[in-house]
Amino acid sequence: MFTSARLAGGHGRGILRIVLIAGIAGWLLLNPGARGPAFAAGEMSQDQLDQRIHDYILAHPEVLVQALQSLDERQRQAEAAEARKVLKARAADIFHDEQSPVGGNAQGNVTLVEFFDYNCPYCRMMAPIMEQAVADDPQLRIVYKEFPILGPDSVFAVKAALAADKQGKYGAFHRALYAAKTRVTEAVVLKTAAEAGLDVERMKADMRQPDIQASIDRNTELAQALRITGTPGFVAGDQIYPGATDLATLKTFVNQARAGK
Repeated sequence: MFTSARLAGGHGRGILRIVLIAGIAGWLLLNPGARGPAFAAGEMSQDQLDQRIHDYILAHPEVLVQALQSLDERQRQAEAAEARKVLKARAADIFHDEQSPVGGNAQGNVTLVEFFDYNCPYCRMMAPIMEQAVADDPQLRIVYKEFPILGPDSVFAVKAALAADKQGKYGAFHRALYAAKTRVTEAVVLKTAAEAGLDVERMKADMRQPDIQASIDRNTELAQALRITGTPGFVAGDQIYPGATDLATLKTFVNQARAGK
């Protein structure tokens, strides 16, 4: 999965780790057994305390490892719970945004949402898997969330794709961009558009329309709210699946959503 540094939560976890280490220091201060009998309250200098903390962590590294693992797990659970709240509150924006192109069976009984970037190699790897999933499941509805996180080329590509949708040729253009098997630059986009039969001049004009940028901004805001920090990212039912996967796993994810699990 390709990630965007501006969306990732690493900075917050780094701060939490600092807080955790400070907490260990405080615990040593409050627990004479951990410090040892020679270090009663008020008898340690700062240098002695620093050395004692250092020695304790070296002697018991598993305590720090376990604490960090517990911290990460709690953070993941908190983020997942928050994402589920967003899924419920923003269901219309996620599953039924009129500006988001739809593939598969538009009237299907289960919806799979994909956040993607045309220059993400993992998204390109998923393209034939998505096509096969649609071919194998006549009730599968796909919602495409253009999510350009890999630079200006990606932004140009998604604007072109959304403009292609205005000409009724989103699906063909979408598949053609992934079939390019090279970085999707502005030149590649324009060449692909012409080969796909689009009115390129109309496409260029439509790319400048405010609703195109608004759709991208809305997708980016949704991804942030759902804690989707990279591509591809999938949503079905009340679950989020980050990253690329195989066809069998994708089908299981979809069928669980269909069953309401």
